[in-house]
Amino acid sequence: MTSRIHLTHTAPEPLVEGLTAQGAEIVGADERPTGVIVTGMFAELDLDRLLRDNPQAEWVQLPSAGIEAYAPTMARFPERIWTSAKGAYAEPVGEHGLLLTLAALRRLTERARARTWGEAHGESLHGLRCVVVGAGGVAAEMVRLYKAFRTHVTVVRRSSTPLDGADRTVSFDQLDEALEGADVLGLAAAVTPETERMIGAEQLDRLAESAVVVNVGRGRLIDQDALVAALRAGRLGGAGLDVTDPEPLPDGHPLWDLENCLITPHTADTPEMVAPLLRERVLANHRRLRDGEEPIGVASPERGY
Repeated sequence: MTSRIHLTHTAPEPLVEGLTAQGAEIVGADERPTGVIVTGMFAELDLDRLLRDNPQAEWVQLPSAGIEAYAPTMARFPERIWTSAKGAYAEPVGEHGLLLTLAALRRLTERARARTWGEAHGESLHGLRCVVVGAGGVAAEMVRLYKAFRTHVTVVRRSSTPLDGADRTVSFDQLDEALEGADVLGLAAAVTPETERMIGAEQLDRLAESAVVVNVGRGRLIDQDALVAALRAGRLGGAGLDVTDPEPLPDGHPLWDLENCLITPHTADTPEMVAPLLRERVLANHRRLRDGEEPIGVASPERGY
């Protein structure tokens, strides 16, 4: 592949330098690029028009792991090679998932707001039954971190192909059975028609009494009204959410007032954390495509992830 690369927004200098060192020519959108690297916000980009104007552009690199916003464009241009950042941010996001899990189990949200000594309570993660929903790098990292606490981890994913490190792997049609009696539910899946609102009142009721729910995937994986009801009723011990529906979560939303819910503003992977990881992914994919090799993180226009 001829390396004429268009960067859709102003890109960090180390990325430009790395591409240039690999032999790429950085060109404008009107200079017949053969590859497009999305380096800014989706809302600020007319990607459809860019690809219509550049039929010679064979490769599109997306900047995120969750790419549902790009799914319609991907479906309209299925002949292009689409790659995402899936797996690139696994370590910081998995770390945040563990943080939210421990905070929910130890009731740290309640204690952070406390103005009196209060009662002693909290639960250890060691030995608990965990369910992780997802098949990508973040899910794998959460499994690895949970297993350090001698947990039993069941992974729920699109297929039942075993995920390394998990005690058990099942497909989505076995979700309800997998949730029965689980102490921890960690969500790290992409949003698709199959996964949207996959966790509702029925699924939450299947969890163990005082179980905790953690979401570092996408807000639309959960029916938030059902989650609010379960938290208010004390049916769940707590929740840790780095993603919500919508985002930002509006001021005054019921979740903000719940002492057993900790919300972080989609900061599992801050720009400072992900910039070097994204650069590494982009450069690896540019080199691979230049050399005729399979890129990393290929995304399916049919499935949208």
